[in-house]
Amino acid sequence: MDVTRKPRLLYFVEAMGGGVFTYIVDLANSLVDDYDVYIGYATRKQTPKNYKDYFDKRVHLIKIENFSRSTSLIKAYKAAKEMKKVAKDVQPDVIHLHSSIAGTIGRLIFNGKKVPVFYTPHGYSFLMQGISSKKQRVYKLIEKVCGSRNATTIACSPGEYQATLELTRNAAEVDNGINIKELQTLLDSTDASGGQHYDVFTLGRISMQKNPRVFNEVALRLPNLKFLWIGDGELRSELTAPNITITGWIERNQALKYAMQSDTFILTSLWEGLPMSLLEAMYMKKMCVVSDVIGNRDVIQKGLNGFIAKSSVEFAQKIKTDSYQRKLIIDHAFMDIIKHYNTEVVSSAYAKLYQEAIQ
Repeated sequence: MDVTRKPRLLYFVEAMGGGVFTYIVDLANSLVDDYDVYIGYATRKQTPKNYKDYFDKRVHLIKIENFSRSTSLIKAYKAAKEMKKVAKDVQPDVIHLHSSIAGTIGRLIFNGKKVPVFYTPHGYSFLMQGISSKKQRVYKLIEKVCGSRNATTIACSPGEYQATLELTRNAAEVDNGINIKELQTLLDSTDASGGQHYDVFTLGRISMQKNPRVFNEVALRLPNLKFLWIGDGELRSELTAPNITITGWIERNQALKYAMQSDTFILTSLWEGLPMSLLEAMYMKKMCVVSDVIGNRDVIQKGLNGFIAKSSVEFAQKIKTDSYQRKLIIDHAFMDIIKHYNTEVVSSAYAKLYQEAIQ
């Protein structure tokens, strides 16, 4: 490596939407003082239209035209060629792959000998519920085969780390975190007065992962409360309860405004990595009730900083927690974010891993 220039990080991110987008923005912006950061990416429906504005101007964004969520081998082959060309042009000192598509292709085409390779799953596909056991076995086999390659898998939660150790011993753990300073600046600049008040809200794509069926059941059990889903998606039709409002895809400032006007955050997910939306809700001092899956239960300690629910009945019960206990829980959750789940802690851990690999 030329010691006269900053080390170059090359991220490949197929799934640049939702929590992964927030994660990449925060991580890239926090490291750009000490590294030249390049990001090979693709957008999704939930990617903000002005997504480039979220990044520090020094971050280099390179679109990968053939990144796709489909299982098309032709698309994968074309994406692989693009990724190899980008790596040849950038000449990175570290390659870091994010999510399963980029992670699978990248670990197959980069051997990790001259340039160290890292991979962060952001929620393993084989942990998905609601799919056949055959598909789960196939996804796990793919991860196990790729796990034998010369790459370090960095899990973003304790549960994901334990799942990683079943696939490879070349593993590390760096828990997700949020950019507190940036989030607070956004909150300070957002006028939440005069808007509609909501009792319960969630945020994300209305998809199988987020389990809108249970969200709808909870709303039906609490007909006197107003529910809000910030986002949109292919399973929108499952949200039929009359007390649910759906915002559709909106800009981050507007999403934060809705969150500020709401009381309780719930996450009914069937699987997670370590959800950024949960961490942000904890920082915003919203009481959080989440499903019992990896990621959620890695953060939430029952009755201390939130609640874990295993059914729509339990969700409904926890949402009705009295104001005294609610305040204790909210304050505890806020301090957890300040001490542990923040970008300064995360970027420091990544910088250490990158430097050790480069040296």
